[in-house]
Amino acid sequence: MTNLSVNLNKVALLRNQRTMSYPSVVEMAKIVLAAGAHGITVHPRPDARHIRTSDVRDVAAMMQSQYGPEIEFNVEGNPTDEFLELVAEVRPNQVTLVPDDPNQSTSDHGWQIPEHAERLNRVVPVLKSINARVVLFLDADPAMVPAAKAVGADRIELYTGPYGMAFGGTDQAAELEKCRLTAEAVAAVGLGMNAGHDLNLDNLPTLIAAAPAIAEVSIGHAITADALIHGFAVAVAKYLDALQAMPHAA
Repeated sequence: MTNLSVNLNKVALLRNQRTMSYPSVVEMAKIVLAAGAHGITVHPRPDARHIRTSDVRDVAAMMQSQYGPEIEFNVEGNPTDEFLELVAEVRPNQVTLVPDDPNQSTSDHGWQIPEHAERLNRVVPVLKSINARVVLFLDADPAMVPAAKAVGADRIELYTGPYGMAFGGTDQAAELEKCRLTAEAVAAVGLGMNAGHDLNLDNLPTLIAAAPAIAEVSIGHAITADALIHGFAVAVAKYLDALQAMPHAA
């Protein structure tokens, strides 16, 4: 079964609209884990627009004191010196490296690894030294997968934004095929595979049917939007069901 990691950035974004302490990122993490989620994802950015460094520390402390290693804490970010210092301090189970610019509203492309190989070759061993699984955010491009293996990644996270945007339209089949071929390339070199971005209750079953080896999906925006309707515990249950559902017939 594909695991569900819930990204809590949008919870932090809502909190940050006022000078108040709620909704609490830590308390929401407890709710989604109690509902059956397999892990928590946070993505601190330099401008602290949503997750703050204090949130990363607080969630890490809560998870280390209340949960075992089977519950995953995933920290995403561009591997700046500040980011690397933070993850070395909190020691998450998994670190997902993304090449986003501080001015981007959200991550919208994967690593072009050959252009950044020197940097990644320095960073990956540092993260492995703290026993973190290292994941590289990649576009649906099979040609980039061997480069991820070469720099020492344990997994890739498939950027599913183009698939999510194409779902239900004329480009769906082509984007899904790119995801499927990338999953095959990942398996061929012996890496693991995560996926994330613009995944929701409608498009998730189709993706998992095409690429059943996906080990984990990280979902934040859509699950938070669904939680506004159903509550977070029910939303988590719906996504867990979607991970096991057959896709709708075309």
